Amino acid sequence: MTLPRVQTRAEEAAGTPGAPSVHVVTFGCQMNKYDSLLVEGRFRAHGYRLTDELAAADVVLFNTCSVREHAEERVFSWLGELRSAKAARPDLVVGVLGCMAQRAEHEIFRRAGHVDLVCGTRKIHRLPELVEEVRARRRRGLSVREQRLLEVGQDEPVAVERGGEDYVGGPAGYLTIMRGCDLNCSFCIVPRVRGRVQSRPVAELLREARWMVAGGARVITLLGQTVDSYGEDLPVPGPGEARGAGRDGRSALADVLYALEELEGLERVRLITLHPSYVTRALARALAECRKVDRFLPLPAQSGSDAVLKRMRRGYTCALYRERVALLREAVPDLELGSDWIVGFPGESAADFAATQDFLRELGTIQNYVFQYSPRPETRAFELADDVPPEVKKERNQALLRVSEEVALARHHAALGSEQDVFVEEVGDAGRLRGRSRHNLPVAFEGPAELVGRSVAVRIDGASPFGLWGERQLESGAR
Repeated sequence: MTLPRVQTRAEEAAGTPGAPSVHVVTFGCQMNKYDSLLVEGRFRAHGYRLTDELAAADVVLFNTCSVREHAEERVFSWLGELRSAKAARPDLVVGVLGCMAQRAEHEIFRRAGHVDLVCGTRKIHRLPELVEEVRARRRRGLSVREQRLLEVGQDEPVAVERGGEDYVGGPAGYLTIMRGCDLNCSFCIVPRVRGRVQSRPVAELLREARWMVAGGARVITLLGQTVDSYGEDLPVPGPGEARGAGRDGRSALADVLYALEELEGLERVRLITLHPSYVTRALARALAECRKVDRFLPLPAQSGSDAVLKRMRRGYTCALYRERVALLREAVPDLELGSDWIVGFPGESAADFAATQDFLRELGTIQNYVFQYSPRPETRAFELADDVPPEVKKERNQALLRVSEEVALARHHAALGSEQDVFVEEVGDAGRLRGRSRHNLPVAFEGPAELVGRSVAVRIDGASPFGLWGERQLESGAR
């Protein structure tokens, strides 16, 4: 049986012949993808080999997501499939890490008794040592229950030391600049499973970014649960020390952008995900002045109803959201926005939903992710009556997707006839290349596979709600 992976490889990664092998299965967001690469690097540093084949793995790890119940049930399903493999190979080490591990803890051992290790979101850098501890307990002849290891404390930062490790993230890589969230949205479990904001120093981030670029990265996406809250937890600089663009002179996201702007070999910087509460004039100025930063920001609105936003505990009204968008677009007039939307939140009336449809049209968000509300234990919204019927949630989901497609088609049509600077990310269907413009517009065109990882000029000839297509401009060359 072969497990689903985000980071697939054409062949087994090189390692010490005869060394133990590890297989990491990744579910969920880009931060999990980054964490999986970090974990794999730690195992390589300890002499392990990486393999895509379950039959060849001595250690199988599931990097998990807890945003929705379905994501967790998928993990339990795959764990169930692994039960027979563990019975046939008792020496196999099975671990669960990430958000679900942080939330479920002992429930994982209860529902999947063959799991050996549960590791929380801020202990992942210790996984090779934890696996060795599980094996040491086996050698001592401890019972199955005594062999199990639970590590879910959030009392230490995730250590990121990439020195001596090869970068394998590809031309478009991810860089986690902060972890956790200090907000308390009523529907969100992130503060519970990811902890409070923990920012990494600018110098450390720049060091990792240089390592990525030296390994072939040309685009870096900066990651954080609320990436524009970066620096809120960093110390206030003392007298004579350099002051940043954040509150009380702390370092802020703007400082990270300015630092990366000077990094030779880096072509683009992208951001995921922002929150309106942390949008500042300093950030808007940095976006305007840093030409490497894409002209696109994911700035989730979630709803167009103030009543719903209040129950969501989002910390802003529609009017305040408009003010933050106006601040950004005053600095960057061609800025495109993306948004997440939740339909069917407790108490959402037909009028509330109509206001959300109108708000999406007004904002013109070009990329929209629409989710039907589902209650999550350990969130404040779980205490509210889930009073919007499932069929109504489904209808509203489809209706808002239709509005999103109308808006996207109109904005995509505006690009017809233009020449877009496209960073090529992959070879798509029928051999066509696929990439993204500076405004995060998906673009497809004909071209050789060796253009992947390079920027090319493409004249836009066609548009749909889902993207653009055109012709490569040969005279413009490629970088």
